[in-house]
Parts: sequence; structure tokens; C-alpha cells
Amino acid sequence: MPEAGIDVAAARSVAMVTAAGDEDQVRGNVYALLGHLLSAPPDAAVLESLAAIDPAPADQSLLTASWQMLGDAAARATPESLREEHTALFIGIGRGEVVPYASWYLTGFLMEQPLARLRSDLVQLGIERQDGVKEPEDHVAALCDAMALLITGDEPVPVDLQSQFFARHMEPWMGRFFRDLQQATSARFYRAVGQLGEQFMDVETRAFAMSIPAAGASSPRTDA
Repeated sequence: MPEAGIDVAAARSVAMVTAAGDEDQVRGNVYALLGHLLSAPPDAAVLESLAAIDPAPADQSLLTASWQMLGDAAARATPESLREEHTALFIGIGRGEVVPYASWYLTGFLMEQPLARLRSDLVQLGIERQDGVKEPEDHVAALCDAMALLITGDEPVPVDLQSQFFARHMEPWMGRFFRDLQQATSARFYRAVGQLGEQFMDVETRAFAMSIPAAGASSPRTDA
């Protein structure tokens, strides 16, 4: 069975996110990239790849603009500064500025019923928790990783099951999380991550509502 957890597809996410291919592959890669960036601060190689992103100039969408913002933010960032930023945002002393869990956003508490429902659905989908992963499965990064598996894993699921998973476990709260991330005092690089996440979630929501298998994610170029 495939595994879900923090950083499930990090190594390939940046290299493949802008590669030519079908739109489902692009969607899966964007989810994997978001999962990677939200699970841990990116290293120098990831920053270099992100800084090389070159969105299609004819595309004036907010999603394309968010890719440009992410590339610009990556060009200004350093691994050292991002370690501090990631800690302040997601870890902190006691907790970070932003709490990246579905249960928190949906109930105001951690480890609540939304996590139990998610675990049940993951079992039915054949997705297992990775060994050594300490975060619960309703962490935003783990959910992005799970969605990447559903779209582009070894055994991708039909779009109706993708839509159900998205509607149950991501759509009700993730847009608010990404907006909160953009507004967090400590966010600099991660403000751009929040912008990309919010716009991508919006595209996915509208695409699923129209029963379109591919979410029409803008496909930026990279020379890396």
C-alpha cells in the first residue's frame, strides 16, 4: 500500500512540478510541492529550483502570479532564514503562529473527530502512515501528500474519489489556513507559499465543482 505522511514525495516535487506532462501530473506535483514546503523549510537546492520558475507570460491568472511571487521569494530567501521562519510559524514555543491541522480549524481543538474521519477514509483508500512520522494525519502537509498520492501515485484513484477526499478533508478549512499563513507576522517566504496554496485550492474547488478531471493548474516553466 502507498504511504502518506510528511515529505512523502519531496525529492521529486520541485523537479517535476513544471515538467511537461498531462494536467493530472502537474496537479499531483503541485500538491507534493506544497506538502514538502509545509513539512519542513526547503534547502538550497529547492530554493534554486523555485527561483528558476518562469510562469507563462500570457497567463494573467492569480495562480500564475502566485508562482511568480514564490519564485521571487525563493530568490531572496536562505536556508538559514527559512529554518527560523518555519519554526516561528509552525512550531514556536508551545505552538507557532499558525496551527496547521484540520481538527484545529474545524473544531478549535487538536486530535478531534475530523482526524478520526480522515484516518478511516485513508484506510479505505489503502493509504498507510509512514513509519517514524510524528505529526497526525490531518497536518496540512500530510493531506497535500495524500492528495498527491491519490492523483499520481502507483495506484491513482478516479476523479470522483479525489473530489470526495478533497471536499471532506481539505476544502472546508485549507483556504482559511493559507490566508492565515499569508497574514502571519513571521511570514516572508511562506507568505508566497500561502498565496500559491490559496489560489491552487480555489482552482481545484472550481474544477471539481464542474466535474473536470484536471484542475487546470497553470504550468510554469523552469530552466533548472
